[in-house]
Amino acid sequence: MKQIEIDPLIRVQAPRYSGIVLVCPVVNTDSDQGLWLEMNAEIESFRQRYVVEDINKLHGIYEMRQLYKKLGKDPNRYRPSAEALCRRILKDKDLYRINTLVDVINLISIHSGFSIGGFDYDQIEGDIKLGVGMSGEKFEAIGRGLLNIEGLPVYRDEVGGIGTPTSDEERTKIDLSTKKLLMIINSAVGPEGLEKTLVLSRKLLVDYVQAKSFEIGRF
Repeated sequence: MKQIEIDPLIRVQAPRYSGIVLVCPVVNTDSDQGLWLEMNAEIESFRQRYVVEDINKLHGIYEMRQLYKKLGKDPNRYRPSAEALCRRILKDKDLYRINTLVDVINLISIHSGFSIGGFDYDQIEGDIKLGVGMSGEKFEAIGRGLLNIEGLPVYRDEVGGIGTPTSDEERTKIDLSTKKLLMIINSAVGPEGLEKTLVLSRKLLVDYVQAKSFEIGRF
């Protein structure tokens, strides 16, 4: 199990910042029809319950936006990933189909409101520290190119940044060669809702990517 250390800069601005780390072997695939039936049901339910103006007030999203502001980052320009997914749904845009494992993580994020990092465990070097992005720090966001992470919460391994609540990094991204997942559920509001999200995560990972032998950590 990777150990996660939280920089005091994060603790000062978000004293109740909490998370769950999940590690498990997986069998990833291009897509899964059953998963997308479940995803489409979740999308339809979400559209019935919310409008766009509700999103930045939702549990999990609101608190992460507040942390961004405290760190000097504009959350309207650099949106937490859970917010970006929810906004896309309510603007009647289709979600991208990436691969089954990434799609599972997106479903968990939509359902919970938590931004979730998903990484190829075998590409991570050493333990992980959550800190704050620095000016000029190189970070190649998946599908977005170089991302200005100054002022964003950022997870780093011994090589450099691997993920933020806005986007993960190309070096450690999940693809069809991924055999072992490291997933981080991020909460700037404290532990409320994390255990329920963990239960859902384990179920979906078993159902759709043959996950087993879970290692679980909390911070």
